[in-house]
Amino acid sequence: MYKRLIIYVFIFLCVGVSVFFVNNNYQFYDRPIAQVTEVVLEKTTPMSDRNGNKDLLYNQQLTAVMKNGTEKGQVIQLTNEYSASGAYDQEYYVGNDLFVIPDKTMDPSGNLTGIITDVKRDKQALIIGWIFIFALLIVGKRQGLFAIISFAINVIILSVALDIYVKYPSLNLLVICGICMLLFTVISLGFVSGFTGKTYAAIIATLVGTTASIAIALLVLRLTSDNGLRYEEMQFITRPYRLVFIGGLFIGSLGAIMDIAITLSSSMFALYEKDHTLSMKALRDSGMDIGRDIMGTITNILFLAYICGSLPMLVLSFKNGTPLGFTFSMNLSLEVTRALVGGIGIVLTIPIGVYTSIFFINRKKARI
Repeated sequence: MYKRLIIYVFIFLCVGVSVFFVNNNYQFYDRPIAQVTEVVLEKTTPMSDRNGNKDLLYNQQLTAVMKNGTEKGQVIQLTNEYSASGAYDQEYYVGNDLFVIPDKTMDPSGNLTGIITDVKRDKQALIIGWIFIFALLIVGKRQGLFAIISFAINVIILSVALDIYVKYPSLNLLVICGICMLLFTVISLGFVSGFTGKTYAAIIATLVGTTASIAIALLVLRLTSDNGLRYEEMQFITRPYRLVFIGGLFIGSLGAIMDIAITLSSSMFALYEKDHTLSMKALRDSGMDIGRDIMGTITNILFLAYICGSLPMLVLSFKNGTPLGFTFSMNLSLEVTRALVGGIGIVLTIPIGVYTSIFFINRKKARI
């Protein structure tokens, strides 16, 4: 009872401290921030594009107060022009925190003027983050807590790995991604499921399945000389785009492969725990049936997850009358390749996971 009360108090304090921090952390930002105190809609202008699509252009006059920097406390006048579609702009409201560039010139009332560069969104990010954390804790309880910890550690590992690659470009990105893949797998599965036989089986299946799928992808890319792949969306990076793309395949395929590996391992170990008389053939057949049942679903999830990121560009291309073949090859070639590589990894992981789980079940059976 007291232990649970302490946990609730700790969570409440964490929520309170984090909310207080994001509402009072202006001094930690290098860029000037202004909080909107008044909004006046000046005019609305009808407009249409070359295809005759109607839109409205709005003009807002914003009054805001500087929250940090040398101009802290001063009033600043801002102008915001936005369209009804909100494709490249947005409407602002009282209470919004905006990143601004103050102009040293004053308006007739003696207030600062400036331009808006971005919106401070850490308050919204905090709300989403706490919803995610509470959902994990309510559903997963102890495992949910360990999932949060492993997620935080993985984020730190990925951030450090990217910083290392940016600072030392001579390092091989694939080696860095390989090390990250190993750490992600061990930490994620170990924290959530504990270091048991089923976890070891899932770790081995994940690493072997991911490595096999990437090896196949590299072989196909080498044989086809990357024909059909459009790297234009990566044109602004200052590193070899092909290497960065392959590094992304490592990380992108890992999640789905890890999911199917632990699902198979947990299911087969649960079957064995409920009925120790099951033969290895029956256990193997059950594992393969489970794998076939979830294979299509996870593959579709992977495909949809990659494709959804390109929907805005697809809509834009179709709206401007771009040919269908060019649109798909230009916008979806990399996403489809990522989905295919992940799908190959999922299919390969099913038999690998089944036989790896059987191996560890046999070891456990031999010790009994």
